[in-house]
Formats: sequence, structure tokens, C-alpha cells
Amino acid sequence: MIEAYADLAARVLAAPARLGPVRLVAVDGPSGAGKTHFAERLASSLAALAGVVVPVVHTDDLLDGWDDQLIFWPRLDAWVLSPLRRGRPGRYRVYDWHAGRFGDTWHTVPPAPVVILEGVSSARAAIRPELSLAVFVTAPPAVCLRRVLARDGEAVRPYLDRWRLVEQRHFAADATPHHADLVVDGAPRPADDPVPPYDPRRQFVRLDR
Repeated sequence: MIEAYADLAARVLAAPARLGPVRLVAVDGPSGAGKTHFAERLASSLAALAGVVVPVVHTDDLLDGWDDQLIFWPRLDAWVLSPLRRGRPGRYRVYDWHAGRFGDTWHTVPPAPVVILEGVSSARAAIRPELSLAVFVTAPPAVCLRRVLARDGEAVRPYLDRWRLVEQRHFAADATPHHADLVVDGAPRPADDPVPPYDPRRQFVRLDR
């Protein structure tokens, strides 16, 4: 079913804030599924509707390398989520994947009416009670792999098999898609797709479960 980002933005703004004064939206799903595009388009729709900037925090920026794929959460909580709960700005340093260390600059996350958390495991069970909306973006594994390699280059291929296996195990154990409020199709539409044409800048395809 085709839905509009503007309508989803209105739904988010009508939802109660559960992370202190903040409506926290998680955009989860496997690497390469289209989470970043979805998060950015929703943030734009929210900003247009609410008249305020909607911060987007990418969990990849807080990982301390490849082995930190799922265990980064205490860092995210201490730097970003815990301050937001108290109505105070969060802040974080971005990991430099080439240098292998966190940068020196701190990026501020204000306690805005809505904050979007984007990345693998962002809708995990530990944060579910504090989410105003949980989105799971999915796409076929071959599409995800192709996108990751196009984005990050062949140099990441040696790490990808293990990374994707950890993702799959996490989503199965956490039952993330089952608990999501919304499951979105992040795959490109084939020419013979029965879904009517739509504008991906303003609309998305919701999957039935």
C-alpha cells in the first residue's frame, strides 16, 4: 500500500512523547535496505509540518569499528538518549572508519519535538517502550548487498558476511519486524510491479504482515 511521508509525519506529531519530552522514531532494518533515505525523507516531512529541524542520529556514527555492531548501545544511551530523557541536549562524536577512531568534534542533538534514530538495531527491545514510532525497512538480500558495495566499496566485502549474519540473528532473536509499527519496502520497484506508480520523494510502500 502506498502511503505519504506527510501523513506519517502527522501521525508522529500526534503521538505522545515517550523519551522525556522527545518523540523518538527508530528506523531499523538490514544494511542497504534504504533506512537512511527513509529517515531523511521523513525528517524533511516532519520539519515542514512542525516548522522545526528534526535531528537524525545514525547509529553507524557511534560504532567503535566493525566488532561494535550491536554492543554500542551503552555509548548511545550515555551520550544521546539519557540527556534527551532529561530534556537536555545529547551529543556524540562520529567514528572515523578510515582512521579507526572517534573524531574530536562533538555533534549536538537538541531535545527537539522529534528525533530520528536510524540504523541497525535502533528499534531493539531495550528502547521499544520509549519509541513513538518504530519503522522496519526491508529489501531482498541481493539488493542490500549491491547497495552497500556501491556505497562503501569492495574494501568492506570481507566484513560483510559476518556483519549480515549478525544482523539476521539479531532481528530473529529480537523479533524486530514483528514489533515494528510499520514495515516498509525499501526495494526498487520492477517494471511489472502491480503497485501503482508513486513518487518516492513523497511516498513509500508499506508492507502488510
